[in-house]
Amino acid sequence: MSSQSQNPIIDPAQKAELLLEIVRALMMELHPDHNLASINIDSSLDRELGFDSLSRVELLARVEKAFQVVIPEHILTIAETPRDFLREIRQAPPATTTTLPSQVQADKSSHVAIPEEPFSAQTLVEVIEWHVKNHPDRPHIRFYQDDDREDQLTYQELLAGAKKIAGGLQQLGLNPRESVVIMLPTGKDYFFSFLGVLLAGGVPVPVYPPGHIKQIEEHLRRHVAITNNCQAGIMITMPETLRFAKLMKSQVVGLNHLVTTAQLEEKSTTSIIKPILHENDLAFLQYTSGSTGDPKGVMLTHANLLANIRSMGQVVKVTSKDVFVSWLPLYHDMGLIGAWLGSLYFGCQLVLMSPLAFIARPIRWLRAIHQYRGTLSSAPNFAYELCLRRLDEKDLTGLDLSSWRMAFNGAEAISPETLSRFTEKFIPHGFRPKAMAPVYGLAESSVGLAFPPLERGYIIDRVCRTRFMETGEANQATKDESNVQQFINCGHPLPGHQIRIVDNANRELPDRREGRIQFQGPSATSGYFRNPAKTKDLFCGSWLETGDKGYIADGDVYITGRSKDIIIRAGRNVYPEEMEEAIGKIQGVRAGNVAVFGTASEAGTEQLVILAESRKRDASGKDELRNQINAVVTIMVGMPPDHVVIALPNTVLKTSSGKIRRGACRALYEGGYIGKPSKAVWFQVARFTLKGVFPWIRQIRSFITSSLYAAWCWLLCALAIVLLPPVALIPKESWRWAITRCVLKILFRIGGINIKVKGNDNLPKDVTPYIYVSNHASYLDGFAVASSIPSMFSFVAKGELRKNSIIRLLLGRIGTLFVERFDKKQTFEDAKQLIEKTQSGRSLFFFAEGTFMRMPGLLPFRMGPFETAAKTRVPIVPITIRGTRSILRAKSWFPRRGTVSITIGKPIGDISPKEKMNEWDLAIALRDQTRAWILKHCGEPDLEHERPATLMSISPRGEK
Repeated sequence: MSSQSQNPIIDPAQKAELLLEIVRALMMELHPDHNLASINIDSSLDRELGFDSLSRVELLARVEKAFQVVIPEHILTIAETPRDFLREIRQAPPATTTTLPSQVQADKSSHVAIPEEPFSAQTLVEVIEWHVKNHPDRPHIRFYQDDDREDQLTYQELLAGAKKIAGGLQQLGLNPRESVVIMLPTGKDYFFSFLGVLLAGGVPVPVYPPGHIKQIEEHLRRHVAITNNCQAGIMITMPETLRFAKLMKSQVVGLNHLVTTAQLEEKSTTSIIKPILHENDLAFLQYTSGSTGDPKGVMLTHANLLANIRSMGQVVKVTSKDVFVSWLPLYHDMGLIGAWLGSLYFGCQLVLMSPLAFIARPIRWLRAIHQYRGTLSSAPNFAYELCLRRLDEKDLTGLDLSSWRMAFNGAEAISPETLSRFTEKFIPHGFRPKAMAPVYGLAESSVGLAFPPLERGYIIDRVCRTRFMETGEANQATKDESNVQQFINCGHPLPGHQIRIVDNANRELPDRREGRIQFQGPSATSGYFRNPAKTKDLFCGSWLETGDKGYIADGDVYITGRSKDIIIRAGRNVYPEEMEEAIGKIQGVRAGNVAVFGTASEAGTEQLVILAESRKRDASGKDELRNQINAVVTIMVGMPPDHVVIALPNTVLKTSSGKIRRGACRALYEGGYIGKPSKAVWFQVARFTLKGVFPWIRQIRSFITSSLYAAWCWLLCALAIVLLPPVALIPKESWRWAITRCVLKILFRIGGINIKVKGNDNLPKDVTPYIYVSNHASYLDGFAVASSIPSMFSFVAKGELRKNSIIRLLLGRIGTLFVERFDKKQTFEDAKQLIEKTQSGRSLFFFAEGTFMRMPGLLPFRMGPFETAAKTRVPIVPITIRGTRSILRAKSWFPRRGTVSITIGKPIGDISPKEKMNEWDLAIALRDQTRAWILKHCGEPDLEHERPATLMSISPRGEK
């Protein structure tokens, strides 16, 4: 601390006037159409001014700066009018200049690395029990305090507290697998309750606690639908809410108990009946909506959560020495699973503060990273933006962020400008650009779905805006191009997970084509709890719909928007339908003529806009409607809208069936056409309708042309089936190869597939046999290679192809060798055949992955080609094939246009007899060197971690 700064404002009247000036200035920025003259000291911050939580935070910051005082952040939850702020100003202490605390090292026990992880654990309960058994006194959570007071929670204390809650729940008669709603703020009670519910055999249902004490009644009403849906009989909450219990109990069937943690501990007994939990039992329900009509409870099992946590940890290389700093709410998947449960599993320390503590003073987040040497931390985009807007250089003096190795950015739209500006601003304070990690996930995949590789940093893709908007093709823009659109690279799917992009017919699209994002993997939910209609919409066969749109390039996913109408605002989902219905009931608003949509702000976050029709024309009448709309929206979602537009009748655009066209209304709003007298409404409607016709025509045209192209390709395949069998009758093999190569070249050319070959100079010029090793991406690979490489060789193909007489004849006549993958005895004989063929001077061609998948990436290599090379001392020629996967993917029979690129590398392994290396070690060295070259040139991510069921290893040893 240093010297104090005295408040220069003395007279109370001056204080009130200065406060109103601050409020009016902020109001002018947020709602410029509001009547500023009507603002007074008793104006309602919610109903009249429309200040949401972030607006209140901004007001608090400006007030503290103007009056040079420190106001406690609880004012954000209790203040209803500017007068409440004025009261706090009069009694607030003067502001002081603070210095960053010294860096605190973790307890000695926290620095001792855990030698292993709870790999065998199948449930979250087994995870906590494993930690308590191995290191009960190891600190698990540190609760951040401004005054540096230590408040820790060890694994032993966590389990002991959870057992007390579990005992109390069982005394209340909690049935196995019965839901328990948890509405608690960040603190020990939350952690005790969540694990306590699991220990008692129940299913936790976290919901967010009230942000404004005087709105608890409305807040609880919003959770009636959730509690009814999950059929909870018990709700654990705060003492402040107990007197409102009748509100919930009277409207929720079966809700028998509203209790606090203290009451549960009083009822608890010394022993609990430990339930039998399985990995496929529900671990908790994650409700994606706080709305009142049709809540969606994502069902997540213990297996889902542990698979997601382990996959994320594998990518991030989490260890028990990591320190995770978080302020994220514990009712949200990123805070609950990503921050807490991930830290719990890996045994790393979690430094925690409440969301309100961060929102009030964002410097606390960065101070905690500095103070506790945080290595991992995550936040939505708005949090990084808040740090940029709220923190001056004087706030950052002495700040050291060099320990921060992964700064996750997700949960809402990511702004390229925010990433760039945040990185630039905090580089002088030790922040490393490679630490910034844009990620993609959703509750239906537990939390994480796509992560970038470690130490890569963020990548911004610049695409031609016009081309993208018209066709959905994300062609990279040139450096000189100005009309560009930027998208963030969110990495590739987590280990064991897959992502695909499909069109409206659910056909997979090639790279750099926008479509619907679908996924599958062990983290995926089985559906929504007691909501079969929404569950049916979620699934497309074995794939799950994300509701988002995007494209894939080089194996990485780029998110371009949402195909659903959900609005994400400050990390919270807002659903338009119910809100439109509720606003339509307000006297003076035309029912059925309200549009709710989101629009991007300059900060990169999404703003909530209400467009409502009314016949009122006078300013006072419109202001009254805005106030009522603010009140309704605040009750429904806990925050007012950013903009309320009262428009004349016939402004809200609809389809012919009467449905609101929210996208068209958004375009109307963003174009500034609402309320302009120079243009008639019918003209605007017609213009926007015409704008919608052209994309529809392009869509139809794209569907027809792609279908015709696919039909043409299969016609060429039929032609090949007719032309190639006679080739097999030609007596000389070199002639058969030449004619086959010629036929394939012609078919590719008239099929519109261009094949480019690089590295021809690296092909062997002598008669020495070589072993060609390539990646495998599509059924087309063999045809592309056969048409492009002039030398003769023998493909090494899986033995199952021998069962088809036609394929066996065609491939056999060009020297193909078939190897068995599943019969060990036959595998050994086939491996000997490979060696004999090579020693006789025949070159072999291997697809070293042994199989291929629809998702981009290089799979693990089989040892067969490398042990053959080691035994025969034959060099390896590495080859990469790019483009075939986009043309024809695995499990797809719908070809697309594209270009195939084949790159030939220099031979690897001029083996000398003097090499002091046994054959097996030599084979491994050859595999690693070859795979590294192919990985570098194939343009796809490393999927070494993937182990598909069909992936077997064939080697001359007969090993699998």
